[in-house]
Amino acid sequence: MSAKNMEELVSLCKRRGFIFQTNDIYGGIKGLYDFGPMGVELKNNLKQSWWKSMIYERDDIEGIDASILTSPIVFKQSGHEETFTDPLVDCRSCKSRWRSDQLNENKCPQCGSNDLTDPRPFNLMFKTSIGPVDDGSTFAYLRPETCQQIFTNFKNILDSTSRNIPFGIAQIGKAFRNEITPRNFIFRVREFEQMELEFFVEPGQDDKWHQYWVDKRFEWWIEQGIKKNKIKKSTVEKKDLSHYSKSTVDIMYDFPHGEEELEGIANRTDFDLGSHTKNQDEYSISSSVIKNENSTTKLAVQNLEKKKWYIPYVIEPSAGVERGVLALLNEAYTEEEIDKDNSRIVLKLKPHLAPIKAAVIPLKKNNDEIVDFSKLIKSKLQKIGLGRVMLENSGNIGKNYRRHDEIGTPICITVDFETLEDKSVTVRDRDTMQQKRINVEELISYYTNYFN
Repeated sequence: MSAKNMEELVSLCKRRGFIFQTNDIYGGIKGLYDFGPMGVELKNNLKQSWWKSMIYERDDIEGIDASILTSPIVFKQSGHEETFTDPLVDCRSCKSRWRSDQLNENKCPQCGSNDLTDPRPFNLMFKTSIGPVDDGSTFAYLRPETCQQIFTNFKNILDSTSRNIPFGIAQIGKAFRNEITPRNFIFRVREFEQMELEFFVEPGQDDKWHQYWVDKRFEWWIEQGIKKNKIKKSTVEKKDLSHYSKSTVDIMYDFPHGEEELEGIANRTDFDLGSHTKNQDEYSISSSVIKNENSTTKLAVQNLEKKKWYIPYVIEPSAGVERGVLALLNEAYTEEEIDKDNSRIVLKLKPHLAPIKAAVIPLKKNNDEIVDFSKLIKSKLQKIGLGRVMLENSGNIGKNYRRHDEIGTPICITVDFETLEDKSVTVRDRDTMQQKRINVEELISYYTNYFN
């Protein structure tokens, strides 16, 4: 059973060290969050799962890590300077500020007043000065998305890897958007991470590849633990498409605050490479692009059979890491009755996503033999490299189990007095709560097989 509401998730996240409000000791900053000890592990595990599926398990995708600071020319050519805006209105009564497309019956959501300003465009990109003098003449943008740096690196990747179309370039990285009304916990924030793939295909093959990636990404989210009845594919209506998109399918998830986009898969046609290439007139670019007089590089490939140069089309699956974390927390959140007097909250995360893979618990915290043996087991399991293993030495076995249920630890390993005699430990399963004794010599094999 998922969380009843967002408040349950927020409470768990703070109580167990997943997510905190940024600078909360000074009142916090709206739309900015910090990931705590458990949150950073879950976030990294999700990113690693995505990276593994994109890079390690395929032979047609390369990865990059490009800079966050980006030349204004890039976002001029991409159209961001002109189009990456939200319609903004101010309430004259309470002085609050809103996106006009979020208003109901043209009323202020805060005070209900109809005394609103006319909508005006509000650019979502953050600027920062470059160089010693902040006079506005030399600046860069904090990228609002990770894909533009992929497009500007297209020729570099092509030349250095000898790739052929179709192939992809993947990246996980920070992006920044000056959201007017960040909301719903970590769903819509001003600083976030994206997991983006730009998959380059020949024109005419784009529809096939678009459908391929829609299906592939849908299945991947199910593999991460999202239930089939909680997500669906939604084709974006033509009137709502981005200016560069031929077609877009959103993977929608039933978040605690309602059904919203978890990931979008867009057919961006030849707009992106066509926007950034030099000598645009040499190619039959189907998209409407801004004339480029600054690029120094042709972003085209040759069809060897036809002896013809062309600008590749792009299929883009793009997912927000924070939205993924929120969805997975919501899916995993379970409240169970143990008996008529006791219940527990457990995060039934997939083992590969769990922040802590195993907790090693000394039954008696001030017994040196038991504690030393626990440290030895922890060290051996940690060296296997499947993720973080924690030594939980608080002495209260019941509280330790409940704590690790709440943070999603798949297995707990208890070292007790019997261990000192026969070298066996108690292994407890998170989901079933069943316990069994395992000889220490078999523990590494059991632990490895559990996760693999």
